[in-house]
Amino acid sequence: MELQQFFTEHPKCALAFSGGVDSSYLLYAALQCHTDVRAYYVKSAFQPEFEFEDAKKLAGELHADMKVIPVDVLADETVRKNPKNRCYFCKQVIFSTILREAAKDGYTVILDGTNASDDAGDRPGMKALQEMQVLSPLRLSGLTKSEIRRLSKEAGLFTWDKSAYACLATRIPAGEEITAEKLIATEKAEGFLFERGYTDFRVRQMNGTAKLQMREEQLPKLLSERKEILTELKKYYDSVLLDLEVRT
Repeated sequence: MELQQFFTEHPKCALAFSGGVDSSYLLYAALQCHTDVRAYYVKSAFQPEFEFEDAKKLAGELHADMKVIPVDVLADETVRKNPKNRCYFCKQVIFSTILREAAKDGYTVILDGTNASDDAGDRPGMKALQEMQVLSPLRLSGLTKSEIRRLSKEAGLFTWDKSAYACLATRIPAGEEITAEKLIATEKAEGFLFERGYTDFRVRQMNGTAKLQMREEQLPKLLSERKEILTELKKYYDSVLLDLEVRT
């Protein structure tokens, strides 16, 4: 199915909007197809501030209608306890909120930015989306991440080369309780590294220890800036380690 055909069949939609590569292109495509679309940005402790700023910027550049919904994800005990399938319960919290807000605004068709490259077999959150009948036009259209980046670049969207960024909760291992303090530490640590020019990395944590996962070509820079990085990150963690096994 082509996106044009999808939006012809669904001329009025609510979009779960993150400001990332996929949902940004989907918002652009919906507007290009003259769809009555409203973007819903869920603002929670799991999203860093720069994602919110990017979402606002992109919506502004497209003159799109964006509604911000504050959600306290840590109020849900199951999400806070962080089981292996935490994403399933988190999606339930987030999308049930979007569904309620969208229904109040007259929107009954809910979309998300899942694309054809996403592995449904390894994403418990996708089960929640299926149960709530959330539609994924990019996936239905067979558009992969690389194709979406190419189309986004052609469309002039600044998000075209934006690094993939999973929510802050993914930095905390399953079974370890998620707290606001841990999420803030992750956001500050990763924000510091972003400002120093690092890309496609993760600062994972476990019991007060930060584990840095970096692209191999960035390791010389990391080691040359070791003292400055340790000084900053030890404001938030007891110790800082470099993971030499995993490359992001």
